[in-house]
Amino acid sequence: MKIHVAAAAILDESGRVLISQRAEDSHQGGLWEFPGGKLEAGETAAGALSRELEEELGIQPLASEPLIRIRHDYEDRHVVLDFYRVTAYRGEPRGLEGQPLQWLSPAAMQPEHFPAADRPVITALKLPPRYMITGSDAGQPGQFLSRLSLAIERGIQLVQLRAHQLSDSAYRQLLAEVLPLCRTSGVKLLINRPQGVLDWHSEADGLHLTARQLTSLSRRPAGAALIGASCHQLEELKMAERAGLDYVLLSPVQRTSTHPQAASLGWPRFAEWVDQVNLPVYALGGLSADDLPNAILNGAQGIAAISAFWPD
Repeated sequence: MKIHVAAAAILDESGRVLISQRAEDSHQGGLWEFPGGKLEAGETAAGALSRELEEELGIQPLASEPLIRIRHDYEDRHVVLDFYRVTAYRGEPRGLEGQPLQWLSPAAMQPEHFPAADRPVITALKLPPRYMITGSDAGQPGQFLSRLSLAIERGIQLVQLRAHQLSDSAYRQLLAEVLPLCRTSGVKLLINRPQGVLDWHSEADGLHLTARQLTSLSRRPAGAALIGASCHQLEELKMAERAGLDYVLLSPVQRTSTHPQAASLGWPRFAEWVDQVNLPVYALGGLSADDLPNAILNGAQGIAAISAFWPD
């Protein structure tokens, strides 16, 4: 049996998300979920979302955008879930069907308390739309730290420390200077060392793998709270999903000056590939911050970039 569902991550002003508890006698009874329900014949996902939120909660969404699409097989059904991020609505949410409600920050959500199909949504809610990869001036620590500080002031919340030109010892020294800056600002910092050992993530918030490192994985590296990988092919996206990674970067979406010989995916192929995995996917390659709305409409978690976010 195939079921198509539209569901909402409804955010309040503090970033908390509204969740509801399933009835004990229903499928996946007793677990918490994001409000929503099945599409009726001829209904769009957005139309179903508006109807379901009014029927379940007595509210009307005023501002929303796609968050992530999930495909999941339970023993007795195949479910396609279109999740939306709702940032404005009319009315006061109430459990009109008797369901308990709770406002919870994404960081406080425990995946085991949700249906398996909802769990990638929790990861998506924890990740920001802008993912900054550091620039090429890592050999000049003073200038590097000034630029990083400025990027953080401008709202960057997720940083990949990319400095392939540095030796392991120089990279560790830079990491020791970058980490306190990120910790003080609440910014998540990811390690990227193509030739380094994979346990360096213990010194930061997580680990970013190259496509080559990804292909050598048999399972998710232990201990890291956040792990992602660079991908350029559909099979690499599927490998990342099978390995239980948290997100991926998919590139190049557009042709870039640094790799002009690389064939670009374009938005249609990007969207087609993203739709085949249950992972937050950042679009990378030839993009600016202005491309963010289009990226989200094409299924992306957001934009990853160096030049678009690394200050001049």
